[in-house]
Amino acid sequence: MPSQAEAEEAVRTLIRWAGDDPTREGLIDTPRRVAKSYREFFRGYEQNPTEILSRTFSETDGYDEMIVLKDIRFESHCEHHMAPIIGRAHIAYLPRKRVVGISKLARLLECYAKRLQIQEKLTAQVANTLNEELQPRGVAVVIDASHQCMTTRGVHKAGTSMVTSRMLGAFRNDPSTRREFLAFIGLPSATIGSSS
Repeated sequence: MPSQAEAEEAVRTLIRWAGDDPTREGLIDTPRRVAKSYREFFRGYEQNPTEILSRTFSETDGYDEMIVLKDIRFESHCEHHMAPIIGRAHIAYLPRKRVVGISKLARLLECYAKRLQIQEKLTAQVANTLNEELQPRGVAVVIDASHQCMTTRGVHKAGTSMVTSRMLGAFRNDPSTRREFLAFIGLPSATIGSSS
């Protein structure tokens, strides 16, 4: 892994490439700040998603209905342009016998979001990990996000967002379960079909 000094020198190179002087007063501390912010932006590489879900609870008094955590705001960066992706995720599962603390669902999303990403992969990673670790009767993840690689550069289409979904188990196989989840998060059932 490159050192802090190497990362800061890379930022200086980019500043020079952009046409400015990295030694001028306003930019002198920028390489250090950028390196620090990158450590925050991409801290997901230092986290283990399976460890996040390692602690579960079985004392549920037989609760087996849908658990939904909705409107989880997240920030990520696209792997093609390193531009921000900002959106909201909705995560649901049907417990078999065990549940996980609700903050863990947000932490799981954060773990994968704080990496270079594409939204499709992020959606699948969250759903697949939750499915593998909890082994519930079903998992559903819907993400709605705006991509600044599209809104601030390229085609410059501000105000657009992309919706992706991953439905597993009962959410894929049972239309009524899928409809119930979509109603919980405020989407019409026709929005996301069984092929999601």
